[in-house]
Amino acid sequence: MSVPVAAAAASASAAPRTAMVLAAGLGTRMRPLTDTLPKPLVPVGGKPLLDHVLDRLDGAGVETVVVNVHFFAGKIEAHLAGRSRPRIVVSDERDTLLGTGGGIVKALPLLGDAPFFLVNADTLWIDGVRANLDSLARMFDPARMDALLLLAATSTSVGYAGRGDYLMTADGRLKRRAEREVVPFVYSGVALLSPALFADAPEGAFPLTTLFDRAEAAGRLHGLRLEGVWMHVGTPEAIAAAERAILASAA
Repeated sequence: MSVPVAAAAASASAAPRTAMVLAAGLGTRMRPLTDTLPKPLVPVGGKPLLDHVLDRLDGAGVETVVVNVHFFAGKIEAHLAGRSRPRIVVSDERDTLLGTGGGIVKALPLLGDAPFFLVNADTLWIDGVRANLDSLARMFDPARMDALLLLAATSTSVGYAGRGDYLMTADGRLKRRAEREVVPFVYSGVALLSPALFADAPEGAFPLTTLFDRAEAAGRLHGLRLEGVWMHVGTPEAIAAAERAILASAA
C-alpha cells in the first residue's frame, strides 16, 4: 500500500514517546568492575551509564522506557526505582537471557504499535549542534525504513579500534561490512525501529543483527551519521578516555 507524501513526512517528524534500553548483558569485558555491579550502573563522569542514557531519552521527550534486566537484575531495579522521569517499565529476563533480538521481541507488547527508540545501556555520546535523537526522529520514515541506525565515524570515535560495521550509500541505505573489509561507520547502539522489523522474528534468543540483515536485504535498513562524539566504553580502561572527552566538551 502506498503512503501519501504528506503522511510520510508527518510520520517522519513524529518524535517517539517510547523507547527500549538494553540492560540485560553480562558485561564480561568490564570485569572486575562487573564482578559486583551490572555494567549499566558503572559510573562514568560521576553518573551511571544507564542514567546518561535515560537522561538523553527524557530530554528527547520520551515518556516511557522499557528496560530489560538479567544480570544483577535486582540492583538495576533498585536503581531505577529512584527515577521519576521517564516512566520505567521492566522487562524481566532473569530466567532466560534472550539476546538483543529476543529481548526486544519479549518487550514488544510493552512498547506499543508506534516506532520506538532503542538504546544500549552502555552507549555514551556527546551531541553536536543538534541532538542526535531529534535528528533520528526527523529522518525516520516508516514508509521506506524498518530501522534507522545512528552511526559513528570510526575515525573520530573515542575508545574504538575496530574495523567498523557498515558502509552507507548516498541515499542512507546500509551495507554490512564483509569479514575482512574495513568500513567507515560503527553502529553506536542507538536506533529508531519500526515494530514491522520484528514481523516473523525468530523465537527465543537471537541477535538483533539477524533482523538488521533482513532489513538490509530488503533495502529498508538506513543510517544517520552521529553529530558529535561517540564513546565506546567497553572496558575499565576506556572509562578514563570517555571522562576526558566529557570534560573537554564541557570546557
